[in-house]
Amino acid sequence: MSQPASTRYARALRTLRGQATSDGAGVRLTRVIGGPALPDLDPFLLLDEFGTDRPEDYLAGFPEHPHRGFETVTYMLDGRMRHRDNHGNEGLLTPGAVQWMTAGRGLVHSEMPEQEEGRMRGFQLWVNLPSKEKMAEPRYQEFPSENIPVVQPAEGVSVKVIAGMVGDARGPISQPATDPLYLDIALDAGSSWEYALPEGHSAFAYVFEGDAAIGDGEDTRELGTHEMAVLGGGDVFKASASGDARLILVAGRPLREPVARYGPFVMNTKQEIMQALVDFQEGRF
Repeated sequence: MSQPASTRYARALRTLRGQATSDGAGVRLTRVIGGPALPDLDPFLLLDEFGTDRPEDYLAGFPEHPHRGFETVTYMLDGRMRHRDNHGNEGLLTPGAVQWMTAGRGLVHSEMPEQEEGRMRGFQLWVNLPSKEKMAEPRYQEFPSENIPVVQPAEGVSVKVIAGMVGDARGPISQPATDPLYLDIALDAGSSWEYALPEGHSAFAYVFEGDAAIGDGEDTRELGTHEMAVLGGGDVFKASASGDARLILVAGRPLREPVARYGPFVMNTKQEIMQALVDFQEGRF
């Protein structure tokens, strides 16, 4: 895909590595967004990467916990995870599957590994909801790997389209409020790819296998494994790799609203957070 000479390539405005932490009942993970280095990237509130071959790092899972006011996106790369909630919804996430859960006004759910050994790997992303949708009815968009399109837009490049569009391929996830883009990009050694980013969106790239170069010319920045770049300064994303690499490219329309946050509740005011606590304690989720 060639671009005219006037093309403005997005560059890495800043780069960072996640911090090791644990969540749930002791599941070990790496927090990339949501920590001190990058508390949020409107509309994104959190990005966790989990990946281990050690069953003791994931077996305890994420027992029942509440959410209100935002969305969680779980993308499984390896392993199997069973989810249940207090509204009677249940499903199994298998390798390559995606679950986009809109918590809305509130639910209580659990995410528990359905395996006792082997590799468990994937991402969880939190996406904020606008104030008018924070008290909407909870809903799920859940798709197995075979329902998510994969395209080869350039030689040596494979892209799994979870949300947004690449050429004529449209990802199955829909959320008009933030109009998300979520791509899983695999680059063979020596390949490169260019993609026009949605105008006005916040965007980031995160490399989870190999090394990839982001940008063009003197603004090119090399990202190592488990390194993220906040993108800006241009409207075309360019990634290239000297060896095999894999990364996610994520973008969303900023909400530009006040954020009041307390653990698993994300609202617009402290008063709404206090009401969420009361509603949860009194069983109204």
